[in-house]
Amino acid sequence: MVKNHKLARAISDANWGELVRQLDYKADWYGRELIKIDRYFPSTKRCSNCGYIVEKLPLSIREWDCPECGTHHDRDINASINILAAGGAVSVCGATVRPEGSKARLCWC
Repeated sequence: MVKNHKLARAISDANWGELVRQLDYKADWYGRELIKIDRYFPSTKRCSNCGYIVEKLPLSIREWDCPECGTHHDRDINASINILAAGGAVSVCGATVRPEGSKARLCWC
């Protein structure tokens, strides 16, 4: 169904909405907390070591080196570390995770 270009966006959005709904349901069922990270949070472009954000990082680049601290990153592993840290900050100190241009900043308690 996703190959139909007229319906692809609606179908994809509905699937993500259902996934989030199921995660929320399961989290409530098991007494867990579901923390949603902003969709524009630069998890893959932010260095998990020093916090530097690379301006452009095309999807074809799977590994990169931070120009500030020189740490070598695998794109997916780096994103998972950043998402875990952001979720922890939201959970522990109630910080909000928003795009970089906003006034609210991520708290690294």
